[in-house]
Amino acid sequence: MDNNSKLSNPELINQIAEHYKAILQLIGEDPTREGLLKTPQRAAKALLENTLGYQKSGHDIITTAIFQHPGSQMVVVKDIEFYSQCEHHILPFFGTVSIGYIPDGKIVGLSKLARMVDVYARRLQVQERLTKDICTTLAEALPNKGVIVRCQAQHLCMKMRGVEKQQSTTVTLEYTGNFHDVNLRNEFFDLIK
Repeated sequence: MDNNSKLSNPELINQIAEHYKAILQLIGEDPTREGLLKTPQRAAKALLENTLGYQKSGHDIITTAIFQHPGSQMVVVKDIEFYSQCEHHILPFFGTVSIGYIPDGKIVGLSKLARMVDVYARRLQVQERLTKDICTTLAEALPNKGVIVRCQAQHLCMKMRGVEKQQSTTVTLEYTGNFHDVNLRNEFFDLIK
């Protein structure tokens, strides 16, 4: 079943909505109350939309737009916005991803990097895996001399529940190849400031 058919599949939406209706009742709400009448349906559609990444391949997205390029200097796309859901609490986390790579005879269409980020963000996720999946996929799908990915995010599971630390930000980093050289990593960090 492809993404669009899941979002327009009334049977699937109704099955998920019934679970949301039961959850509303279990927490002490009345799902027949005016403000909640359509909430189970809306929540079901939102859940399907927010998890579209399960039906897509980051590798396939990258390999659809690879082009010859004789250069070998770093390519950087910074501050790609993403929205995801923590797999531990199913609460949102969101932030930006910056990606750098050193071409080895080929480059990728820049929009494909943002699309790949969405593939992995639109799953139940942890930030550490999100960062690694993006780095690994690009490193495997595109000829390169090194890939680096920096992810910075805020997690509602830390802000609105549990420790309730409002100013906390999490940063994760993954890299391959030539980015094991600290000088090259520092150049990347200078470029994304």
